[in-house]
Amino acid sequence: MGRPRQFDERQAVADACQVFWAKGFDGTSTADLCEAMGLNRSSLYNTFLSKEQLFRLSLVHYIAATTARQDKFLEVPGKSGLERLRILLTAIAEDEIASRASGNGFGCFIVNTITSIAARNAEIAHLIDADLQKRIAALSAAVQIGQTDGSINKERDPRETAWYITTVISGMRVSAQSGANKRILDALAEIALHALAN
Repeated sequence: MGRPRQFDERQAVADACQVFWAKGFDGTSTADLCEAMGLNRSSLYNTFLSKEQLFRLSLVHYIAATTARQDKFLEVPGKSGLERLRILLTAIAEDEIASRASGNGFGCFIVNTITSIAARNAEIAHLIDADLQKRIAALSAAVQIGQTDGSINKERDPRETAWYITTVISGMRVSAQSGANKRILDALAEIALHALAN
């Protein structure tokens, strides 16, 4: 038996997110979702309509959590722009190592989605792009703070630099999945930060 109709839909989406994150859209079955969410098939489809809709809700859930986390690191008061970026990159490295140590080294759900379903689903691609633009804007703002306080080279275009940082973050996540340890991830972050300061 599944949960009664008044189950916590937000928690159900969070549970589904973990499955999609681990297995991807194509690798996730309805049975996987039912088991993780504690629902029977009819309850799942009556509530979420389709696997695609549930995936979209799961992605929105993940994006909201990760964007809020990034913003928290980029808005630390009293820190230079470069130090804010250092805090963010350090957290990325720590998250990846902790995830791998717990057996959940699935990488970034967003990066995984970009290289799979987003290529063939316009709605998912739009969600990814909207999130990316928000991240680029937040990173650009941190770069501009760094240029104002002198910690980041004033000659660098803030938006292009934000793209560079985004690329570094994606590379760190993929490297962690490939087996890079904390020392390597920290080194990648330091090399990127050194490039911004000079």
